[in-house]
Amino acid sequence: MSEDHCKIDTIAVHGKYPFDPVTGAISVPIYQSSTFRHPGLGLSTGFDYSRTINPTRSELEKTIALLEHGKYGLAFASGMGAISTLIKLYKPGDHLIVSEDLYGGTYRLFNEYYARYGITFSWVDTSNFALIEAALRPATKAIFIETPSNPMMKVTDIARCAELIHKNGGDLIVDNTFLSPYYQNPLDFGADIVIHSGTKYLAGHNDTLSGFLVHSRDDLEKDLRLSQNSEGATLSPFDSWLVIRGIKTLAVRMERHEKNAAAIAAWLRTQDRVEKVFYPGFADHPQYQLTKKQARGAGGMISFYLKKNADVPVLLKSLSLVLFAESLGGVESLITYPLAQTHTAIPEAMRLSAGVNDRLMRLSVGIEAADDIIADLDSAFKQCKKEND
Repeated sequence: MSEDHCKIDTIAVHGKYPFDPVTGAISVPIYQSSTFRHPGLGLSTGFDYSRTINPTRSELEKTIALLEHGKYGLAFASGMGAISTLIKLYKPGDHLIVSEDLYGGTYRLFNEYYARYGITFSWVDTSNFALIEAALRPATKAIFIETPSNPMMKVTDIARCAELIHKNGGDLIVDNTFLSPYYQNPLDFGADIVIHSGTKYLAGHNDTLSGFLVHSRDDLEKDLRLSQNSEGATLSPFDSWLVIRGIKTLAVRMERHEKNAAAIAAWLRTQDRVEKVFYPGFADHPQYQLTKKQARGAGGMISFYLKKNADVPVLLKSLSLVLFAESLGGVESLITYPLAQTHTAIPEAMRLSAGVNDRLMRLSVGIEAADDIIADLDSAFKQCKKEND
């Protein structure tokens, strides 16, 4: 049976090629070689130098393309490396519309680096389609969205954005890190390029960095490959193998992440020290119906406002099972304080406009027992009450 006709659960386990054709090994070999022997002058096995192409990375790239229903996959040393290669598709004078509520590192890369080269950016709440339309210019060459967004869990209409930017002759770029290809496939709704920080749900174990671009456009592939090879921010063979291994359990992990997150988000709503909980799985989330339309699940990310800023340090020091750390999407539950960690590069006015205030917490729900995660949060909230009431 062709992998192209299998369900995503099966593709995640088997990848593009379920065994090594030479040895029969069912674990993809780690081709830890920088270079490859040529059979003769003008002849090649298809592999010359690992910065350009490596057999382990190639298997991973083909697998992520399958998972995202794309034709081409490109693997990078980090998600930021992937975005940096992507932005080189554009030239001075080009304009991009970007979600204002997104990872701070993306803002920093665009605003502090690529703006120097004459590319302009408009930062808007892309969950409000009217604001996207208002920001559109003749020079707009791309709309770049995170959906759900980081950290406010806003959802943007992929299909409507695709239709709008295509009429303008541009591209729709979707960062799909939060939901992973298990729950959302933006290419199916008209997106041109999908981005992943593979460090997160794809690898899934907080043990490696990686980034991906996935697309189906023959007209973009040459430029993207040239940039990937020229800059050299490619994923190493060993890290490629780690991500392949992580992807094998993507389906079962994502289901557990979501099940836990739904229970914990509902519990957080009952807590006296919590002002508001942001989770796209809530039936009263502003874009709940849109989430149901373009995604198969709500994922494992939750954000919430504490009522008191004074609770922030107490909560973070009192948790023991939930770890205070950056990143997300691993098997361990992690809590992040966006103001001081992931979103420090974003100017205060823009942060506040997006909803990132000094009481916002972001919770990446792991695959531990949900009752244990809740008990840890409950104990920390009790400590907040003891110290601040």
